[in-house]
Amino acid sequence: MTARIIDIATAIPDCDFEQEYRGWAMRQLGGKREAKLFERMAERSGIEHRWSVLSEEDALLDRGEGFYSAEAPSTARRMAIYAEEAPRLALKAIAGLGDLGEISHLVVASCTGFVAPGIDQIIARKLGLGSDVERVLVGFMGCYAAVTALRTARHIVRSEPDARVLVVTVELSSLHHQDTAQIEPLLAGAQFGDGAAAAIVTSAGAGLAIEDGISAALEESDELITWRIGDTGFHMQLSGEVPGRIASALAREDVRDAVMGGTRPASFAVHAGGRSILDAVERGLTLEPRALDHSRRVLREFGNMSSSTLMFVLERVLRDRPESGVALAFGPGLAMEGFRYGWRDAG
Repeated sequence: MTARIIDIATAIPDCDFEQEYRGWAMRQLGGKREAKLFERMAERSGIEHRWSVLSEEDALLDRGEGFYSAEAPSTARRMAIYAEEAPRLALKAIAGLGDLGEISHLVVASCTGFVAPGIDQIIARKLGLGSDVERVLVGFMGCYAAVTALRTARHIVRSEPDARVLVVTVELSSLHHQDTAQIEPLLAGAQFGDGAAAAIVTSAGAGLAIEDGISAALEESDELITWRIGDTGFHMQLSGEVPGRIASALAREDVRDAVMGGTRPASFAVHAGGRSILDAVERGLTLEPRALDHSRRVLREFGNMSSSTLMFVLERVLRDRPESGVALAFGPGLAMEGFRYGWRDAG
């Protein structure tokens, strides 16, 4: 039984805060030499837009009357916004899908907030799904959580051929800006924005078949990417060593064989974690110059939306109907998660 992604839709909020963030970060660094470094790296980031669920006033990072005002907002305040805005943005993405049909299972991934009842329950209730719909909530796995969510949907469909699974990813990274004058967290914060995506996975209809999974974790890498809960939101640690470690791992014959599956895929859907990440994948796998065009466009238009980013890339891949392909994402661990895919006609 082949599980197929037959539809994907995405959604972003209204507030583009990219230029606001750059100006604020430069002012945070003041006249320090790091300010010039930040400016240079921001210009080379490949990111032109990032989006926030906050209003334009609330998204202002300088001291003012908005959300980021005189004091850094507490985690409780940030989670109160998450509880309202995460389901709202998720429902916006779901509304972009075609006919939902009879949803039997709901799989939701998110790492930028917590609320109970969970956003899976909130989404199910807002959609009017039956109380017998089975739900899975994938939390705090980071940027590769979309892979986990889609592979979970695949397992469901393979065990229950009539299943129709709604997969949702939603991330509100803009709720977690930190008041700092250190360049490392400012550069990490310069990558992330808000976004949501939804997909239908089932065994019927034409779509991208979700095939064999790919998993690998690098040794002695657990401190390279961390995401910790603090009193003022979630704190990101993103080491500058990550791209080099990814490139080195992908250049190893055993890892490359695991990714490629013994053939040269026609398509690649790579998590747009940053320009340097995409460059590292291109270098490590010796890809053609335009192999990651979809990922680079997503990065340029939206930034890194954590788990939702790969779904934005797959939305574009779905339109191409590639004969074969590989989806890859990277996150805390340092871990690589992915799967092979290929277009299958209905029948």
